[in-house]
Amino acid sequence: MACFIVPATEAIVTTIAQKVLASKEKNMEIHHEGGSATVEKSRFSRKLGWLNNMLWGGSALLALEHVWHGEVVPWFPFLTAANDASSRSEMFHEMATVGVAMALLVTAAWVGMVVVSSRLEKRASKDAVLAEETIKEDK
Repeated sequence: MACFIVPATEAIVTTIAQKVLASKEKNMEIHHEGGSATVEKSRFSRKLGWLNNMLWGGSALLALEHVWHGEVVPWFPFLTAANDASSRSEMFHEMATVGVAMALLVTAAWVGMVVVSSRLEKRASKDAVLAEETIKEDK
């Protein structure tokens, strides 16, 4: 009924956070230096953008599915379940269970992506330092 509202709300919050972080990151450089070899790290605002894309895309698809099934309509109160108290109770229960579960699952998948990305960046940084040391030894 309205489960897409929870991830959409999270998407609004994270989009605002991403914009604020991006403006702060613009003022400072974030990269790892090892000697003269540098490996650019992904900015956190960029990684937060991944979460935003996942949340906005999933919310849009869910909203479209709810429109398709007639659960969301273009007139007030927009959600057919909001018309009477018993349906409203069921709608809030669905938002609290299904909506929160979907938002948590998407966020957990994003955390996994960030962890893998960070490990790959560290590995690339170590490889760059090792390659630089090897070049110095060969000279």
